[in-house]
Amino acid sequence: MASQFSRVAAILFSTVFFLMAGGLLNTLTPLRANLEGFSNLALGALGAWYFAGFVIGCFAGPRLISRVGHIRAFAVAAATVAAAVTLQPVLTAPLVWFMLRGLTGVCVAILFMTVESWLNDRSDNHTRGRILSLYMTVNWISLLGGQWLLLLAMPDSFQLFSVAAVLYCLCVVPLGLTRLPAPQLQPAPQINIDRIFRLAPVGAAGCLTVGLANGAFWTLAPLYTQSLGFSERGLALFMSVFIAGGALVQWPLGRISDRMDRRWIIAASCAAASGCGIAIGILGWLIAGAPEMFFALVFALGASMLPLYSLSIAHANDRLPRSEFVEISAGLLMISAAASIPGPLLAAIVISTAGASALFLYTALAHGAMAFYAFTRIQLREPAPAATRDPFAPAPQGSPAALPLDPRGQESGNA
Repeated sequence: MASQFSRVAAILFSTVFFLMAGGLLNTLTPLRANLEGFSNLALGALGAWYFAGFVIGCFAGPRLISRVGHIRAFAVAAATVAAAVTLQPVLTAPLVWFMLRGLTGVCVAILFMTVESWLNDRSDNHTRGRILSLYMTVNWISLLGGQWLLLLAMPDSFQLFSVAAVLYCLCVVPLGLTRLPAPQLQPAPQINIDRIFRLAPVGAAGCLTVGLANGAFWTLAPLYTQSLGFSERGLALFMSVFIAGGALVQWPLGRISDRMDRRWIIAASCAAASGCGIAIGILGWLIAGAPEMFFALVFALGASMLPLYSLSIAHANDRLPRSEFVEISAGLLMISAAASIPGPLLAAIVISTAGASALFLYTALAHGAMAFYAFTRIQLREPAPAATRDPFAPAPQGSPAALPLDPRGQESGNA
């Protein structure tokens, strides 16, 4: 493992910097927007603009990289997002923030695409799985660590935005100094969304649910903690416990799904996410004063919500030829990203009507509908044959460039 780390250390250090910045900024932005008096619908629009920018970046990124190269594209994206972040506490009008968050989404997609292309280039058939594990571990730890940067200053000041901007600037340093050769630009995978829905409807619906529910959660969860009167420390703990739940449970849950029809695990995890959402939405304000019970419920929510994307990827690829792994996974990623655009807006409408705790009733409805659909499909269609099922692996939810890194994609011509 140490030798694998040394091969990609510069790439991973750059990843740590920009993911910590993203973890901080994605929690800080709705927190500060609420303090600035943004309406609930404007808070939801911030998330929608960010995810719309991310989708655009996934399509625009390859063109930029092919034109100027990986290092220049990475540096341009990092510098642009650092400038956008620095402007947020200066220009606090909602329309300005919408544009800045959209621009941030575009740049973050390019950052992901660059580092993931490089990781894929530095791996081979023997090291691909270990490098993917390292990358996923860095993702979880950096995202979680970014939450605790909230404690460095007050959210109504400019300092936290400056910290995020500095981290985006620093992410250029490791890759800028590396002597690694630039990777070859891979052709963009061909995406056929209609075929995915026809042949693997549960996997496609699972990714749709991820976008609708998770996009709303990441955007509006800070508003809920504010409604409970949590301090910045309480918010950081809330987000960290949620993330830890998904990180710790994803692998064992996936291994269990290898031994049975994966749709049962998808249905059960969605039912659990729905139950946890209902419990938090109705009882959260009552049990917030009992930290052990409250945060155990938050942990369970993360453990049931966050693995759904990887489970959906695994199930869809059980149904489709292994040679199409990259193309299918890219399509599922786009389904999830596109669904993340309306998700925050729909949730914002709900909480405008029923209060901040209704965020979790919204996610509960999304997961409950998914659980019902998965249970229905189990009755209508036989499970995927054991011969077509590959072992579960956590799927990175970054850019399509990460997909060939997955060992299950080795037969797609990208190994």
